[in-house]
Amino acid sequence: MNTNAYANAYNDNDFWGKCRGVVRIAGRGVLYPALCLGYALHRPHTPVWAKATIVGALGYFISPIDAVPDVLPLVGYSDDAAVLAAAMAAVAFCIDAEVRAQAERKLSDWGL
Repeated sequence: MNTNAYANAYNDNDFWGKCRGVVRIAGRGVLYPALCLGYALHRPHTPVWAKATIVGALGYFISPIDAVPDVLPLVGYSDDAAVLAAAMAAVAFCIDAEVRAQAERKLSDWGL
């Protein structure tokens, strides 16, 4: 899936609002990669091409228009999870122990 079209949908405020709003619905499986990508995005050594990949994936995640509507029970976030997993694989070298720990702390703060 080409996420370039979703890059314009991304901004930090919408990302954090979406994450907080779907904690119980989307769960750890979706939020962990989203948070890892979100934290990696703001690291100074993350290359521009990797940031573009991350912004596209996170834009898809926060966009109300995607392949499987998020309001569908059980499957609503399956497409988001797939896009986030693909982005994580593409930029895996940017997801180090520090990024993973930040994501884990945030999930813990949210009770996940």
